[in-house]
Parts: sequence; structure tokens; C-alpha cells
Amino acid sequence: MTSQGVFELAFISVFMAAILYVVLGQITVRKLRKNPETKNELGAEFASGWDIVNVAQALTFPFLIRKFNKTRLGFLYADPDLLIKHTNKLDRVLAISFYGMLIVAGGLFIILALVEGMSK
Repeated sequence: MTSQGVFELAFISVFMAAILYVVLGQITVRKLRKNPETKNELGAEFASGWDIVNVAQALTFPFLIRKFNKTRLGFLYADPDLLIKHTNKLDRVLAISFYGMLIVAGGLFIILALVEGMSK
């Protein structure tokens, strides 16, 4: 695969992640923000909309986030057990799809940067 092909794949991944970001925010996170039990458990929001990424991360890797929540920086992460309790299967599939596309896009851009840097 050429670097052009890797770039195209990465760009498609970013585009799909952007669409899934909006869908996840409108369907899942909006519902969680309105729920008094979950609205303060969505993790730290460094920028507007960062809680969407926190929710996706918690629903994609709940076993890992549970370990992170036990550290001093646990307040940065969403509570996966509470989110699983208040979401349905569609919400979890959206979160896993979005976060997976985000990771794939980031990984492909890192690979592309390394390959392009080594070729010069």
C-alpha cells in the first residue's frame, strides 16, 4: 500500500469518526447529560464536547477505565459502570464504532508521518 492509499484510508476514517461523533453526541450523550444521576459522571471536559469522547472511551474500554478511576486522576474519566447501566445496545455500538474509528485514524496518521519522515 502506498502512502497515498494510507492517507486516503486515514481520511475516510476521520470522516466516519466525525459523523459518528455527532450521532453519538445527539443520541447518547444528550440523554446522559439530561439524566441527573449521570450528568456529573461524564469525566472532565477540557473542551466543549470532550465528554462525548470520555463516554465513548468508557463504553469501549470499561475494564481499563475502571483501573484508571482508582488513581488520583480518576476524575478525568467517565464512570463506565454507571454509563453501562444507563445506555442501551445501540448506544454502546455507536460508542465503540466512534472510538474505534478515532483510534484507527490516529494510528494511520502516525504511521503515515513515520513512513513519510523516514523516506526523506
